[in-house]
Amino acid sequence: MILAIADVLSAADVEDVRAGLATATFVDGKATAGWAATLVKSNLQASGGVELDRLGALIEARLTQHAVFALATRPKIVLGPLFSRYQPGHAYGAHVDDALMGGVRTDVSFTLFLSAPDSYAGGELIIDTAAGEEAFKLGAGSVVTYPATALHRVAPVTRGERVVAAGWVRSTIRDAGQRELLFDLETARRRLFDQHGKTADADLLAKCAANLVRMWCDD
Repeated sequence: MILAIADVLSAADVEDVRAGLATATFVDGKATAGWAATLVKSNLQASGGVELDRLGALIEARLTQHAVFALATRPKIVLGPLFSRYQPGHAYGAHVDDALMGGVRTDVSFTLFLSAPDSYAGGELIIDTAAGEEAFKLGAGSVVTYPATALHRVAPVTRGERVVAAGWVRSTIRDAGQRELLFDLETARRRLFDQHGKTADADLLAKCAANLVRMWCDD
């Protein structure tokens, strides 16, 4: 399931992150790419430090506290994020993210946009799907999540600067299809609860949702 979620970070959060990154050291992004991805990766990446740790913790907190993100990804561990900067001429060709990062399985990838979309040209996140390519260029503070199994790329930036935070989720629900079914079920269950309150049908749906998690979870 590919899901775009608006305004995961507030405007103040985005300003805080951008201010922190303004003082960070950026290095060649190839340093964190796998042996094949180094052939197609061209960007800059923020190097580690206390301030980056703080910004990463802020982003992790905002993501895991966001009800839609939590339902869509079922996070057990959030890896990253890596802060990347794309300037004119930078791009990231087709690649798939590593299955293991630091010994942790990656189930869901996410890209959190930190630049206003009209501040740069190009730079769309393009994800391969069974129906063809889907392109995303979201507002600052918005995130797109997608299966880590998917081929994806970043289109060349031709003007301005694209700044993003990219990361990964080790989910309690390993299978992407099962995560999507649970997301749909939980979304429908909550809507019905909001409309009709706690009814016998609501209890039955709650039982089904809980027991499917119990059946499928990888805790």
